[in-house]
Amino acid sequence: MIPVSHILFLSATLFFIGMYGFVTRKNLITMLMALELMLNSVNINFVAFNKYLYPGKLDGIFFTIFIIAVAAAEAAVAISIIINLYRMHKTIDVGAATELKH
Repeated sequence: MIPVSHILFLSATLFFIGMYGFVTRKNLITMLMALELMLNSVNINFVAFNKYLYPGKLDGIFFTIFIIAVAAAEAAVAISIIINLYRMHKTIDVGAATELKH
């Protein structure tokens, strides 16, 4: 059995990689992927805590399924916003889009 500390270390590592990607990148698609990576690291935490603290219950699994559904809806909305921004500014670079105000 894998110790919970290893799983939490993996989750924290994925979260900080996602945070680094979100803060340092200027491409909206890459920022969206970094945000999804952070949400998936939270899902790993929910499943790990559910397995080790409450092995007979499914609360962590239900939270994970809810987060996956919210992430899918968020990705659909974000991609539609990105498409509209691309149509208006001809770029998906955050810095260039803020400079090209109408």
